[in-house]
Amino acid sequence: MFFESLWNAFALLPEVEAIALGGSRATEHYDEKSDYDLYIYCSQVPERDKRKAILERYCQYMEIGNAFWELEDDCTLKDGVNIDILYRNIKHFSQGLHEVVENHTAYNGYTTCMWHNLLHSRILYDKSGELAELQRLYNVPYPDELRDNIIQRNIRLLYGSLPSYDLQIKKAVSRQDWVSVNHRMAAFLESYFDIIFALNKLTHPGEKRMLQYAKEQAAILPDNFEENLDCLFQNPFVDSENLLKTLAAIVTALGNKTEAWISCSRIEEGIGDANSQGNRERLP
Repeated sequence: MFFESLWNAFALLPEVEAIALGGSRATEHYDEKSDYDLYIYCSQVPERDKRKAILERYCQYMEIGNAFWELEDDCTLKDGVNIDILYRNIKHFSQGLHEVVENHTAYNGYTTCMWHNLLHSRILYDKSGELAELQRLYNVPYPDELRDNIIQRNIRLLYGSLPSYDLQIKKAVSRQDWVSVNHRMAAFLESYFDIIFALNKLTHPGEKRMLQYAKEQAAILPDNFEENLDCLFQNPFVDSENLLKTLAAIVTALGNKTEAWISCSRIEEGIGDANSQGNRERLP
């Protein structure tokens, strides 16, 4: 009741273009205690006082204007369920999707998260149909060039270059700098999972349940995928020797899969080049 009343109140604001529900609540896999992830797409973000006036009617606790990642209001509804309300400029959101899906731009981890979020959100309100049109426009096959760019960018962050994460972790271990080890391990996993999802042409689900999602959806996984990750998380700061061995095993197993992909890509490119050459030779 409180959730429906809240988003309907936001839908009355003239600057609000669309509203969507994301996360587990947009699927069948949630319970009564699951949080709400509400995305409000705007021509411009509603003023703080406007948002507060709505939130006060339906929330028992409010943190207004948190901006650690995206601008959001984090609240607890009067029925006790938490709700995260994220405000997005719909034009900027559209431009970001274009950069990834059509321009094939890769990032250091989490490259396709916004694309995934769009495709897996349930639209509650869409004033002019713009959000539905974005869903239609980007409900497309995963581009080969995007896959290639994600793998090529992030594989060099994992290993094989001077600033790669495996070397940074090794140096941090030798200095017993456990804060740095923790920081670089997190970055390592960001790029690692970006490669896993790209290799399988899966959009990235975000920071939660990545292992489960990969096991359920990915046809191509490195050997000993789950076992190596479990080993990585077992006392990494106590048994640093085992940590480095496990990292090496993860890198090797992933390298074997990506090398197979690279070989297939080169064969395909060779065939394409040969065909192109043959076509050129046949031209008058």
